Amino acid sequence: MEKTLQEYDEIIKDCRALFSNKLHDYGASWRIMRLSSVTDQIYIKASRIRSLQTLLEKKVEDDESSEFVGIVNYAVIALIQWELGYSNCPDISQNEALELYDKYTQIAKELMQRKNHDYGEIWRDMRVSSITDLILTKILRIKQIEDNQGKTIVSEGLDANYLDILNYAVFSLIHLNYPKKNIKI
Repeated sequence: MEKTLQEYDEIIKDCRALFSNKLHDYGASWRIMRLSSVTDQIYIKASRIRSLQTLLEKKVEDDESSEFVGIVNYAVIALIQWELGYSNCPDISQNEALELYDKYTQIAKELMQRKNHDYGEIWRDMRVSSITDLILTKILRIKQIEDNQGKTIVSEGLDANYLDILNYAVFSLIHLNYPKKNIKI
């Protein structure tokens, strides 16, 4: 588990650095996105990963790793939007956004630790393509919950699904030996 924690922290550090740089360039422009729009952004990234895993020819240079980094960051954005709701303008500072980023990545890490305790590190025996399919399944569940105005009868809520997606993306990045020196994020 110690190795997993080290790898997890390294990946989150890199994802956070990209998030911070984009905050510098664009501000918290994503604050105007409704939760369903953030879900769709994650869906686009996960669908692209699945295409990359099945296509023989690629016409865009980005690879799976950069898309999984995007999923991590959009999952955090989703959790922030779930907590705060959307805004009509960017209404939080870079520091506030980074504090929320740290809050939700810590919650995800603690969840990962609890689940790894119960399940062992079974995800290490999974294929990245299977993890991608799990992410897509979680997204479809989220979309259904959103269509039901957030109401569930017996299922986990939106936040639990976003946390799982975040952790699945980190697991995939670990499998892909991220970071590699020549990956652009």
